[in-house]
Amino acid sequence: MVFKRLLGAIGVGGPSVDTVLDGGAAQPGGALTGQVHLRGGGSEVEIEHIGLELVARVEAEHEGGESEGALPFARFTVGGGFRLGEEERRSVPFSVALPWETPLTELYGQHLGIVLGVRTELAVAGARDKGDLDQLAVRPLPVQEAVLEALGQLGFGFRSADLEYGRIAGTGQQLPFYQEIELTPAPRYAHMVNEIELTFLASPGGVEIVLEADKRGGPFSSGHDTLARFTVGHHDVHTRDWNAEVDGWVGQLAELRAAHGARTTYGTHAPYAGHHGDHHGDHHGSRYVGHHGDHHGGHRSGPGIGTAVAAGAAGLAVGVVGGMVAAEVVDEIGDFFEGEEDEGGED
Repeated sequence: MVFKRLLGAIGVGGPSVDTVLDGGAAQPGGALTGQVHLRGGGSEVEIEHIGLELVARVEAEHEGGESEGALPFARFTVGGGFRLGEEERRSVPFSVALPWETPLTELYGQHLGIVLGVRTELAVAGARDKGDLDQLAVRPLPVQEAVLEALGQLGFGFRSADLEYGRIAGTGQQLPFYQEIELTPAPRYAHMVNEIELTFLASPGGVEIVLEADKRGGPFSSGHDTLARFTVGHHDVHTRDWNAEVDGWVGQLAELRAAHGARTTYGTHAPYAGHHGDHHGDHHGSRYVGHHGDHHGGHRSGPGIGTAVAAGAAGLAVGVVGGMVAAEVVDEIGDFFEGEEDEGGED
């Protein structure tokens, strides 16, 4: 991005800031690196601190319906405590660790419709301005990619992806929101479910995979969801037959869906805090992992901007994730960042 003059609290003639992220997509739990380029204004100033803030476009449910907005989910201080001379140019390199639950924005280079940004904050003489916002790209961890690849090989297709405000009870979730990847069912499961919703909750030790089978009711039956949880270690990525493993997970999910007429759960090898049926942290927007017959949980949000990214029924394998990003997704991403930058300059 070009240099942006901070005209808000710092004032006209103050320093300018431009954050440049290193090329390529980052990974959850991995390093985000780059440089903050500063250019002095009309006088020497004290740079108290340089901060980075990660923000995400998140959907939230409330009594009035649904809304979307920018939600910060991590903050870092990457520099400060020096004087910047008049018209002086200085670059501050940084390397920060992304949260393990940072959402995925792309798969095999194809954008999924998820919007993440890195916002730069500059504090000068007691005043703070948010002067730069850059788009953040995040690719899957090896385990996440293996699961998605297996789903594609099994015949599942990408439908949409979004970020939902709330918590999945009984899991090790750390962020105040979670990512849902909605999939069309493979042909062998199409008569049982309308879609499969997938959530990854990564941690230093591995990845918890939450699968949900959604089946809307017909004229003589009510619709309901079925939940299953599975966990795998990062070291398992090269030791498993992923097609067989994932097919087994979906098979168990489908069997539970067929066997019970209410929200159902199944879990294996879950090392995280909380037990099945843990209802702590109960609030609107959460998705619950409870006992058989547990009907709790808020109304599910409808699809967000991810619905504009369609991959068809061919699946998630290499070269099949959409082909092209829909124009409306690109427009919405651009509008989001432009709007956030305008707001940042007015703080």
